[in-house]
Amino acid sequence: MPKGILERLSEGIVLGDGGYIIELEQRGHVVTGAFTPEIAMTHPDAVRELHYEMRQAGCDVLQVMAFYGSREKLATVGYGDKVLEINQAAYNIAREVAGDEMLVAGDLSTTWMWTPDDERSNNLVAEMFDEQIEAQAGVDFVIGELFYSLGEALLCLERIKEKTSVPAMITMSFRATNVTDDGFTAGECAKRLHDAGADIVGLNCMNDPGHMMPHIAEMRAAFDGYLAAQPVAFRCTDDTPWFTGLPSFPDRLEPTQMTRFELGEFATKAKEVGVNYIGGCCGCKATHMREMAKALGKFDDIRAWNRREGHAMSETEHNRDHRETLRG
Repeated sequence: MPKGILERLSEGIVLGDGGYIIELEQRGHVVTGAFTPEIAMTHPDAVRELHYEMRQAGCDVLQVMAFYGSREKLATVGYGDKVLEINQAAYNIAREVAGDEMLVAGDLSTTWMWTPDDERSNNLVAEMFDEQIEAQAGVDFVIGELFYSLGEALLCLERIKEKTSVPAMITMSFRATNVTDDGFTAGECAKRLHDAGADIVGLNCMNDPGHMMPHIAEMRAAFDGYLAAQPVAFRCTDDTPWFTGLPSFPDRLEPTQMTRFELGEFATKAKEVGVNYIGGCCGCKATHMREMAKALGKFDDIRAWNRREGHAMSETEHNRDHRETLRG
């Protein structure tokens, strides 16, 4: 039986996986803009292949591809009555690919239905979280992600603790300002979530590495527990530090794609500032994750390549030799 998430974190950094929903949209499987996960049921092989790519890249965790898999969100694309089937399918695929070495993380996310100080809204969102939790039974831990409001994040944590006995990781997201929609800073969110019993607290999505770093630093200073960071791999600007605010969102993001090496540099910096769970979100492909794995010492390419001295057998060698000749 593989070591659990908390045991692994106690021994060193854990590498999460990359982004799924936009990658699958770019491959033609996901509804542009809606970004819902019915693909786990309708095209399971596409999800399976992407999980396999993340495994080969050196990731320690596979996250169930159930982002936006709540009842009301699925209803927007005609699948509101398929919550159980979609979430179960997503779990089964991740578990199959993970095997005995990787961990499988459940996935809950913002519902777009939570309203502060509204009991009816609170009850509805709690019910939707419970549906997904029950459908993803068997996960090694649960990630609640993309919360713009601390209140909804705390509710998600409450439901995970009520319905499961596995660790909970809760990550916040920030758009144009440095506070949540209900008025809390990153540091305040980290402390409140940690004090409420979250095993891992952090940030995911919206910001690229550079624009996420100030939030990471603020969270790290606010509490002593395990910290997570999973940025996007789309280049943001100081005027628009969140990628969904860019004119290129949702379906013209390719020109803003960051390189694998930039994400590798992020992994190194995140480790230096005390992040314990490092991963990627939207735009982070397997190539990005492999570079992050290399930066963290988790990937060693042992494939043989017998290069002939003095005789190029590839464009790589030819151009290397050409550059050396010019330098000489």
